[in-house]
Amino acid sequence: MTTDEEKQACTFAMLCHLLALTTFIGIPFGNIIGPLIMWLVKKNDFPFVDEQGKESLNFQISMTIYGILSGILCLLLIGFVLLGILVILDIIFIIIASVKVSNGESYRYPMTLRLIK
Repeated sequence: MTTDEEKQACTFAMLCHLLALTTFIGIPFGNIIGPLIMWLVKKNDFPFVDEQGKESLNFQISMTIYGILSGILCLLLIGFVLLGILVILDIIFIIIASVKVSNGESYRYPMTLRLIK
C-alpha cells in the first residue's frame, strides 16, 4: 500500500471506532449502527478497516449486552453504578482505540465477546 492508502485506511478504521460515540448524541443503537455502516462500506477496500471494524462492532455489541444486564440489575440498585462505569469505560476505550488506530496500530478491546469473526 502507498502512504496515501495507508492514511485512508487509518482514517476509515478510526471512524469505525469514533462512530460508536453517536449513541451519546441520541441515536438509538448508534454505537452499533455507525461502526457497522462504516465497516460494511469499506471492509473490502482496506483489510485494516475490516479488522478494526469487526473489533469495534464486537466491543459495542458486548457493551450493549453488558448495559442490558446492568439495566436489569438496577432493580437491585447496583446496576446504576455499573451503568455509570460502563459509560465511562466505553468512552475511554473508544478514545484509546481511535488514537492507536489513527497511528496505524491494531487495537483489541478488553472485555469483548468476539461474535463477529
